[in-house]
Amino acid sequence: MIPPAGHDGEAEAAALRCEPNRRARAEDGHRSDGAEDGHSHGHGPGGHSHGHHHAANARALGTVAVLTGGFMVVEAVGGIVSGSLALLADAGHMLTDFAALVMAWIAVRIARRPADARRTYGFDRVSVLAAFVNGLALFLIAIWITYEAWHRLTEPAPVLGGLMLAVAVAGLVVNIAGFWILTRGESANLNIRAAVLHVAGDLLGSLAAIIAALVILWTGWTPIDPILSVLVSVLILRSAYHVVRDSARILLEASPSGFDPETVAADLTREIPGLVAVRHLHAWSISEERPMATLEAVVAADADPAATREAIKHRLAERFAVDHATVEIHIETEAPIEVPDDAPVSDPD
Repeated sequence: MIPPAGHDGEAEAAALRCEPNRRARAEDGHRSDGAEDGHSHGHGPGGHSHGHHHAANARALGTVAVLTGGFMVVEAVGGIVSGSLALLADAGHMLTDFAALVMAWIAVRIARRPADARRTYGFDRVSVLAAFVNGLALFLIAIWITYEAWHRLTEPAPVLGGLMLAVAVAGLVVNIAGFWILTRGESANLNIRAAVLHVAGDLLGSLAAIIAALVILWTGWTPIDPILSVLVSVLILRSAYHVVRDSARILLEASPSGFDPETVAADLTREIPGLVAVRHLHAWSISEERPMATLEAVVAADADPAATREAIKHRLAERFAVDHATVEIHIETEAPIEVPDDAPVSDPD
């Protein structure tokens, strides 16, 4: 969270947490400022030239989608033959994950398109929308697993522990490979985060299947299979909640996480000479990596408007990781004369 004014230690820690994203955006972007009209835009990389990040994300998603889709068939067959709900649940999860990864891959490909006259912010929101849909899919998967587990507990079925164990171990290897590929990319990208959570759910499902298979082989106690499946579904639900919450926040254009307008306005007026007041401060995000802000700045009559404007944008970028800011300058004037509501109105004649 961005700390209240005066908590410099916490503020510096928050700024350091934002530093990797800010540097990545700064390396890819450029700034384009207005001339002398008192109204300017500070452009970070936002939609201008971070194509190499999108290309790397697309390759990672495509590779993991192929791995997931291929092994999904193996796991489904193994679950049917062995009678393991844990394997079938994980295969069902992998089926939805395969669709989610393909959708995420398509979203990243679309997001690589440059901005145009009709879509001035580009296509980054497509990946956020994909993350939102993927999060909802995770909810449905967890509900289905829980339902099937309850059915298995009430009507136990025999399970072939040996085949179950072999398939689960192979699935664990595939999921570890997919998890490693995805976590080498942009961890701040919401679409990649959603994909990582899908693969992490598969990985946990494979671990649960391995444990269940070992228990069945050693003790013959088959209820362990649906019980561990439910535990995995609870972990999936927790992850799904965070993805849906974060993507919904961006789609609803809420303030970026940790961005408190009142605190930011107080910080700017305290730290920037010549800045008298900050009004109409609004902040939102195009994607997880592209926060935006607009504001009106009231500057002292003897202050340099252009220098104050640049100082505001610099402070927003360095302290609050907002690289794209639109700042409108107003020169401070004498306060208007207040007229009481009950004052008589003179007749113009």
